[in-house]
Amino acid sequence: MAERLEAAPAAGDEYTQDGTGDLHGNPVLRSKRGGWKACGFVVVYEVFERMAFYGISSNLVLYLTTKLRQGVVPSANNVTNWVGTIWMTPVIGAYVADAHLGRYRTFMAASVVYLCGMILLTLAVSLPALRPPKCGAGTPDHPNCTHEATSAQLGVFFLGLYILAVGTGGTKPNISTIGADQFDDSHPRERRHKLSFFNWWMFSIFFGTLFANTVLVYIQDNVGWSVGYALPTLGLAVSIAIFTAGTPFYRHKPTSGSPFAKMARVIVGAARKWAVAAPVDPRDLHELDDEHYAKMKAARLPHTPNLAVLSKAAVKTGGGGAQAASWWSLSTVTQVEETKQMLKMLPVLAITFVPSAMIAQINTLFVKQGTTLDRHVGPHFEIPPASLQGFVTISMLVSVVLYDRAFMPLARRATGNPRGISLLQRMGVGLVIHIAIMGIASVTERHRLAVAREHGVSDSRGGTTIPLTIFVLLPQFVLMGVADAFLEVAKIEFFYDQAPEGMKSLGTSYAMTSLGVGNFLSSALLSTVSRVTRRQGRAGWVLNNLNASRLDKYYAFFVVLNCANLLVFFVVCRLYVYNAEVARVVDVGSGGAAGAGGGEENKKREVALQPANVGAVESTL
Repeated sequence: MAERLEAAPAAGDEYTQDGTGDLHGNPVLRSKRGGWKACGFVVVYEVFERMAFYGISSNLVLYLTTKLRQGVVPSANNVTNWVGTIWMTPVIGAYVADAHLGRYRTFMAASVVYLCGMILLTLAVSLPALRPPKCGAGTPDHPNCTHEATSAQLGVFFLGLYILAVGTGGTKPNISTIGADQFDDSHPRERRHKLSFFNWWMFSIFFGTLFANTVLVYIQDNVGWSVGYALPTLGLAVSIAIFTAGTPFYRHKPTSGSPFAKMARVIVGAARKWAVAAPVDPRDLHELDDEHYAKMKAARLPHTPNLAVLSKAAVKTGGGGAQAASWWSLSTVTQVEETKQMLKMLPVLAITFVPSAMIAQINTLFVKQGTTLDRHVGPHFEIPPASLQGFVTISMLVSVVLYDRAFMPLARRATGNPRGISLLQRMGVGLVIHIAIMGIASVTERHRLAVAREHGVSDSRGGTTIPLTIFVLLPQFVLMGVADAFLEVAKIEFFYDQAPEGMKSLGTSYAMTSLGVGNFLSSALLSTVSRVTRRQGRAGWVLNNLNASRLDKYYAFFVVLNCANLLVFFVVCRLYVYNAEVARVVDVGSGGAAGAGGGEENKKREVALQPANVGAVESTL
């Protein structure tokens, strides 16, 4: 990856140099705002937000099957469709933040909507009129369990879920970006801190996930759903208050216009000039002068040869030159390069859809498998099936720490890369682990079904426990956490790092879009496989009775799918060109010692990589 050229900070470098300011756009002192002090408020919010989100999603499939009395396939699809929506709405939130309200104001408005959704969900599981009557000691398959949820009850519950999804659309793409904005890339020390930010960001927020997957799901299963939903709702309210209290310490990036309009302008301009020949010298392309970018506190991007057809949007045509050109026919080189940076990440985004579909199995089919197994620990305690998700969290926490403190320093010395290995290499390791996960899941499920047949419970419709400990599922949960430490952390850092400065929120939303599409893909695969395997009178792979299902074949199908996806990933990596890093930096200055009278005043300068140095082709994995 191309490295940033930077000088040591000047002695008078009190103010940030990356364009950040206060909410009104005024310059801010580096010592007063930003850094880890500001990130503390951001991280605390995210801990409680994850507690709220996973407090709902981790056990949602059980609430739908045991309380609202839906089948396995409909309930799993309802979970993945909702989670998919959760991760797709951030594209809208990123647009609003980058183009109109800014990240902070978008986040604050969306957090109120999020809280309203949580309150409605808490009411839906608490008020008797909003849930079906109890069926006694039965399960959804119990013959006496005929009280299904009414359309009104389902409507209120799903309304709460999707109000929550709208709220997360404005919070998720902006909260991590707000945190990253607290570090100035032009300052060497802050830049080093930023390299570790996403590792520790993931480490911190998964404490909330761990609490949700252990304490909250236990409360929901054994104390009551009302208390299990009220606690994360209260926690979210407190975290919003804590985030708001940190307002005086935050640095803010100004809005930079609609990223979609900028990209559309470049694409339309290039299409209109499809037949126009581009100049041999890229300096003949349209670009604004340095004063414009200095005034905007932005860096001008140099021309790159990749996706050359888009460069035609910056070709000056007609006698009137740039002045006579319409807004939709002429773009600057910087606008063209920003569009290139966003578009060239799309193949990388596409190869993350399949592993995101694998992640969706954690809180759907993996949890339902756990309900069939022996969950006793000691004579009196039963592990809630969803609590095994806590091992994903623990595994990831340990893996992130080991990666940041042990692996990264060793790899850095071997490769010379500040990150140890490149972001795509880190993602590739995660993809390989996903193949191992689904292979182990398939073998484990085959063993579970064999034990069920051996003890004559294959035809049991929910009342009989298979005499096999739930911890047989542990390896697939633990490995999922290790995979997340590689793939998910690298994914969010990659899309943030490779997005242009004015489109960071949109870049971050790519990582969330990956999870959204992955969940919708999971729904489509589950419905299709369930339908296809039940044709011509066959039993099918996925039934309400998991003991008569063939999830082992379903997971083996996922192994094949992941292998094919990995081959595509190799091709994408060979073709991907990293961005050159361009930033405003501070020069040291030279001259005599202080007090000698001959010293020169420290000067600011902008360092940009030349086109010949732009990008480095990632050729190894």
